Amino acid sequence: MAGHSQFKNIMHRKGRQDAVRSKMFSKLAREITVAAKMGAPDPSMNARLRLVVQNAKAQSMPKDNIQRAINKATGADSENYEEVRYEGYGPGGVAVIVEALTDNRNRTASNVRAAFTKSGGALGETGSVGFMFSRVGEIVYPVDAGDVDAIMEAAIMAGAEDVTSSDEEHAIICAFEDIGEVSGALEEVLGEAQSIKAVWKPQTTAPVDEDKAQSVLKLIATLDDDDDVQNVYANFEVSDEVMAKLSA
Repeated sequence: MAGHSQFKNIMHRKGRQDAVRSKMFSKLAREITVAAKMGAPDPSMNARLRLVVQNAKAQSMPKDNIQRAINKATGADSENYEEVRYEGYGPGGVAVIVEALTDNRNRTASNVRAAFTKSGGALGETGSVGFMFSRVGEIVYPVDAGDVDAIMEAAIMAGAEDVTSSDEEHAIICAFEDIGEVSGALEEVLGEAQSIKAVWKPQTTAPVDEDKAQSVLKLIATLDDDDDVQNVYANFEVSDEVMAKLSA
């Protein structure tokens, strides 16, 4: 089991749901504001904003919150957020990519560096681990959207490259540049997706034991808890047995 795709489920089960949801809404709002500021504030005219809004709705973010985030992009007091990517190695040599939206690059860099250092890892230069990942589109459907065969057939017909199914969801992978076309074709067959976004997919994974997995998950949780951090990706792999222990 690829640990990088499962850690948020573990963190959510162990954390307080209200606090997790509040932080998720805050990060989605920031992403909506940035997307609206980079293009038109109308989702129908801004592909990036349209995807973010769709993801926000899938996470049950209230419409008022979504509209407030869009309006903030055109307000005189709107913050100037900058997209920053950090790369480094975590416990056990696990490669980690951190995506952030920040209005203070120095603060964010300091926080990210501290998280790596405390975990026994090390923050590297941009590109130090990026070559181990591929930038792809990920379209996620809940497990009740269809059985594995139905999802696979729909994905193939839509032009996707791969499908990974678990007890909780179906993750459909496509080329980064095909996100819009593939997600549109899937929606015609399966309905609205739970999330549609660009992600960093590991080209290979590094197996880790229970101790290292716990350390990596702690690093990811620390990073994910930072308000500036939007997404964290890592290339570690954990056995089903170890993942079950960590999920308990």
